[in-house]
Amino acid sequence: MGGGFCEVDGIVTKVIVITGAGKGLGRALARRFAADGDRVVLMGRTASHLDALAAEIGDRALAVPCDVSSPDQVKRAFATIAERHARIDVLINNAAVYAPFLVAEATDDQIVKTIATNLTGAILCTRSGIPMMGRGGYVINVTSESVDMPFPHLVLYQTSKAGLEKFSVTLRRELEPSGIRVSFVRAGVMVEPDKAWDIDPVAGMRFAQAAMAAGLNLAERPMSQVTSVTQIFRNLIDLPPDLQAVSVCLHARAAD
Repeated sequence: MGGGFCEVDGIVTKVIVITGAGKGLGRALARRFAADGDRVVLMGRTASHLDALAAEIGDRALAVPCDVSSPDQVKRAFATIAERHARIDVLINNAAVYAPFLVAEATDDQIVKTIATNLTGAILCTRSGIPMMGRGGYVINVTSESVDMPFPHLVLYQTSKAGLEKFSVTLRRELEPSGIRVSFVRAGVMVEPDKAWDIDPVAGMRFAQAAMAAGLNLAERPMSQVTSVTQIFRNLIDLPPDLQAVSVCLHARAAD
């Protein structure tokens, strides 16, 4: 059974678990880490997306379908991971539901799914991941720049991400004696090549209009590439053992 820090051709590799790995930032992180020589565990709700990515990456990848909002599925997923890897080195809680809506108009599913995926899911995965980590382990939670910005129609998204930041800060103190580091990364607006935003056109128009009224012109805001954002995660994971970053805030800027 493999796992943990493994030396291949003189290079120390890590086992990195990524939730929401089927698309967007999660997929970009998986590709980046695998290219760097690490082994990646791909978690996500859509098995076909994970299988395609695992086939692309090759034997450094393990696809584990899982809806992180389900406690039972998370437990089964980490049991599956344990069959391949005796230890994991990094857990990146990236899975998230992002959709603009007004609380007064929200469906039960929108409310429950947003909180359950964005916040509860990260907690469930962390609970299952901690016993598989040792000193030098790392939990990285992906939050959002919207936490401190006046974005309309995103109350529950912002609430879930703010809760994830508080979870990260307090979890860091809890895990410090065990030598496991915890950080959160506030990510700005990102784009993935050839990927359109999957949103109801009417909801999107209302969101854009409300954002404009709040002083945020979505059409003019710069966007970063997901591949650029992966560098920050690489830097965090490669920090010397006597350093830690409690939080990192990223904002897109217009390229020179």
